[in-house]
Amino acid sequence: MPRATATAGSGGSDTSGGSHETVGQGGGAPDGAGDADCFDRWRQVMGQSRAADMTSDHASVFTATVRQAQLGPAVVLGTAFPSIRVRRTVRMIRRSDPELYHLTMVTAGSGAVTSGTGPTQHLAPGHLHLVTSSQPYDSRFSAAPGTGAEHPRTEGIGIDLPVSLLPLPARRVHRLLGRALPADQGSGVLLTSFLLGLDRQLPTLRPDEATRLGGVVIDLLSAYLARELDDEDSLPAETRHRAMLHDVRAFIRHHLHDPGLTPPTIAAAHHVSVSYLHRLFTRDSHGTTLVAFIRHQRLSKAYNDLADPALRALPIQAVAARCGFTHASAFTRAFKAAYGLSPSDHRHGHTVQPSSGPRVRTG
Repeated sequence: MPRATATAGSGGSDTSGGSHETVGQGGGAPDGAGDADCFDRWRQVMGQSRAADMTSDHASVFTATVRQAQLGPAVVLGTAFPSIRVRRTVRMIRRSDPELYHLTMVTAGSGAVTSGTGPTQHLAPGHLHLVTSSQPYDSRFSAAPGTGAEHPRTEGIGIDLPVSLLPLPARRVHRLLGRALPADQGSGVLLTSFLLGLDRQLPTLRPDEATRLGGVVIDLLSAYLARELDDEDSLPAETRHRAMLHDVRAFIRHHLHDPGLTPPTIAAAHHVSVSYLHRLFTRDSHGTTLVAFIRHQRLSKAYNDLADPALRALPIQAVAARCGFTHASAFTRAFKAAYGLSPSDHRHGHTVQPSSGPRVRTG
C-alpha cells in the first residue's frame, strides 16, 4: 500500500510562505488508492494548527491534499479529502487551549457542524463557518451525494489565527460561532474571492508576501464579521480603511472595461466623497493617485491581453476597448509611453517582459 508523499515542503505550521503536501498514491488524485498511513499523515499536518480528534469513514482508502502557509501570525490551509469528522472536546480544551479562531470555507461537498450547545448547522459550498479552540465543536464534512461515488471528495479552505488579533470583542464574535455564514454580498464576496485566490497562489508565495497578506486576511475577516454583527463602527479606523481600499482596488479591476470608471463613480459605489477617496488612496499608495492607478491597471491588462494567444484574432482597437480606452490613437500613445513600443509591435513579439509594469505618474 502507498505511503504519504510530500510534493513540496513539510507542511509544518512554522513554514514561512507556501508549502504543499500530497497524501496518498497518485498525488491525491480521485482515482488513487490510499491507506490508513495516508490518513495518519494528513491528520498530523492538519493537527499542527487545529488541535482536535479527527476520524474518517474512508481512513483505510484515504487520499488527500494539503496546501499550507504561514501568513505572519495566521495559517492558511487548503485541503481536499474523502470525508472527515473533526471534534474538539471539553477535555481537550482543559488540557490545552491556544485561543485560536478557525474559519472554514467549504468549496466542494457539504458539512454539518455543532458548536457548543448550539443547533447543528448545515454547510454548502460558499458558506463560511467560524469556531474557536476555546469551545467544543463537532464537524462532519463529506462529498455531495452522487458525486465521485467510488472516491468522493470534499474541499475547503481554512484560516487559523489568534483570537487576540481580531479587533472585535470576543463576546460579540461569540454570537457568530458555529453558524453557517453566507458570503454572497459585500465584504463576504471580497473575503471568499481573496481566499480562493490565495489558495491558488500558496505554492508561489515568498515569505515577505506571506507576512503582508496575513494583515490583509485579518482586515477582510474583521470587516466581514463586523458586517454580520451589524457593528462596522466598532472596528478601528485603520482596519476599516484597509478593507475599503481592498474593496476599491477589486472594484477597479472588475470594471476596467467601463470607460466611465472614474473617481466620482468609484466614490459613489462606496458611499464616500471623492475628496475622501483621493486622500485615503494616495496615503496608502505612497503617493500614487487614484487616476494613475486606474491607468496603470488598464495598460497592464492591455499588455497581457495583447500577448495572449487566445486573443490574437481580436483587433487591437477591440483589446483597447476591453480595457476602457475609447480612442485607438490615445491608447497607442499611452501604451508606447508606458512600454516604449507600440501595441502592434508588442503583439508581434518585439518586446521584453517589463519587470514592474507600465511607468506610472504619481502626480
